[in-house]
Amino acid sequence: MSRTAHGGKVRLLRVGETIRHALADVFLREEFRDPDLRGVQITVSAVEVSRDLRHATVFVLPLLGEKAGPVIAALNRHAGFVRAQLGRAVTFKYLPELRFRIDESFAEGDHIEALLRSDKVRRDLAPDETAD
Repeated sequence: MSRTAHGGKVRLLRVGETIRHALADVFLREEFRDPDLRGVQITVSAVEVSRDLRHATVFVLPLLGEKAGPVIAALNRHAGFVRAQLGRAVTFKYLPELRFRIDESFAEGDHIEALLRSDKVRRDLAPDETAD
């Protein structure tokens, strides 16, 4: 991988982290009028920014995963408002368009943990008593 390609990835990660932190602050202090968002605590777990910095996919999860579908739909409806709030917190040449998606990595982690605790895996990991 060339130095510029690697540097570009680092830049995208840095921009994504900056946006993630700023959005977390927006969600913490902003009161939304939408009933689907009112009183909902939202975790911003990751932000993936496109190479041209024009689009950002924001992975979020409502607290305890409650009403995830309506929350994501409401965030996407109000993406322009959230973007305007983000613009007050960060100074970029281009402020990316925001798309919100549910972060399913927590559910995947829970599924893997359940598999590891299953009897079948526990049996496979138990020491073999027949080998001497």
